[in-house]
Amino acid sequence: MLELRDYQSDAKAALYDYLRRKDGNPCVVIPTAGGKSICIASVAADAVNLWHGRVLILAHVKELVEQNSKELKGLCPDLPVGVYSAGLDRRDTKEPVIVAGIQSIYNKIDLFEPFDLVMVDEVHMVPPDGEGRYQTFLNAAKARNPNVRMVGWTATPFRTQGGLICRPENLFNEVCYEANVKDLIDAGWLSKITAKAGVANADLDHLHIRAGEFVAEDVEKAMGEDRLVATACREIVEKTKDRKACLVFCTSVEHCRKVAEQISRFSGEECAVVTGDTPSEKRDEIIRRLKGESIATDLFGGTLPPLKYCCNVSVMTTGTNIRRLDTIALLRPTASAGLYIQMVGRGFRLSPETGKTECLVLDYGKNVERFGPIDAIRITEPPSGGNREPLAKVCPQCRSLVPLSVMLCKECGYQFPRQEAERRTHEAHADNAAILSGEVTLETHDVTDVLFQVWTKRDAQPDDPHTVRVTYRCEAEGGSLYDARGCNFSEWVCPEHTGYARSKFEKWWAARASSDFPMPNKAEDVCEADFMGMLRTVKRITVKRVAGKHYPEIVGYELGDFPENSPVNGSGGVTEEFEDIDDLPF
Repeated sequence: MLELRDYQSDAKAALYDYLRRKDGNPCVVIPTAGGKSICIASVAADAVNLWHGRVLILAHVKELVEQNSKELKGLCPDLPVGVYSAGLDRRDTKEPVIVAGIQSIYNKIDLFEPFDLVMVDEVHMVPPDGEGRYQTFLNAAKARNPNVRMVGWTATPFRTQGGLICRPENLFNEVCYEANVKDLIDAGWLSKITAKAGVANADLDHLHIRAGEFVAEDVEKAMGEDRLVATACREIVEKTKDRKACLVFCTSVEHCRKVAEQISRFSGEECAVVTGDTPSEKRDEIIRRLKGESIATDLFGGTLPPLKYCCNVSVMTTGTNIRRLDTIALLRPTASAGLYIQMVGRGFRLSPETGKTECLVLDYGKNVERFGPIDAIRITEPPSGGNREPLAKVCPQCRSLVPLSVMLCKECGYQFPRQEAERRTHEAHADNAAILSGEVTLETHDVTDVLFQVWTKRDAQPDDPHTVRVTYRCEAEGGSLYDARGCNFSEWVCPEHTGYARSKFEKWWAARASSDFPMPNKAEDVCEADFMGMLRTVKRITVKRVAGKHYPEIVGYELGDFPENSPVNGSGGVTEEFEDIDDLPF
């Protein structure tokens, strides 16, 4: 019996629950290197061994058919598995589990006993106009068995060509389970991912989109400029001096060859090239060498050594399992969230053999900026033009890609200018972005003024308790102030609430107010106390920013004395910090 991780068991349970309760075709989303094949094998084994059913596993290319059949046999050696693929010259029909190519089988349902479960692998590769063959086959399969069900499996719920996979009117109707990339990284199942922007960047502002992707001619012209290629390749070689293997994504065959030549020139090492025209035997050889193998070339001991560098064009985005890859270079901009995830996903696998636990992404196509954290992408439809508001920015000191909300680079400690706050919050315009959400940075800001006001929620009822909005104005570089939107950090305190919110307010009040001033129960009294000078001044605040969250949070304060005109005598500065609050009632 296959041993599943917690999230794999959860995926199976969610799938079975959907199939019991609903009539549609569900989709299961598990990130690259998250063990999707194990889940497929476990479901197939259940269907055959527990329910005595027949299973068909479909893929769109023969390479995936071959890979899936080998993995299935390796994971479930006692499970009879057949292959039906003209490209592989295999036409098995009797086994309870058949792995097949859709092109070979879509109009040949009569060759098989009725299927009970049809699973489609890598459904992000199925374009909308390519669903016809799957639908033709499914309709024929339903004519043989009205209870047959179809399930999709993918690492991304977005089509490579752009747009969502699941819609009520599509072949697949709903995502029934999705494992989160960052959760799997935090749990140690996937490699950590760090991203840096290239020193040289192409002008991508005028790219056009056709069928959900940038126009190929535009992209090749933008990325193929000789100076850009040379600068990028020199940097790739420099950044990978102490790394094991680097996979480069290029825009065209000519671009791929140009990049490979430059990498070889700067590194003194071979840089392989894989395109759609590369023979399958040669491609397999290159992949084995990227995995760290030496390939014998003759009977006299000649060998090809392991490869460090490989350039490819639209080939190694799906089904490529190279654990040793610790660098991904994106010399290809894409308008497809699915393709972006698939390219970066090549570096997700851990490698106990080499000790790899982290993968570096070098982005020369502004993809991380375009889509933001890889585990927090939310795409509804591809844009009609090439202009997107950036969701990340580049640290000018170390070139790390960090979230727009981050003001302190965690890699080198660079403090972004505070004038960026207005651009970041309201225009979403910057140079860099983080590749994972949830990354936390802390910033300290000098406070120039504190404003108190009674606050009522927009949808509050007349008898609802009021809160107090406390706004801290901070000084910008050069002594000027941010405007009201860009410089202000706000928090809400709750004197009229009960429970945790009230106890939090009491702690907040005790640190600021004179003991001679009674604990207030009304929002108006808090504002009155500030007006009377009964609250300590605030010298600095500590602000926490979390990638993927829109608003920063105030988590610490450095308090000063009472105001000079206060009837209370001051008693020196006090520093306090609070734990995070995520459940305040407003």
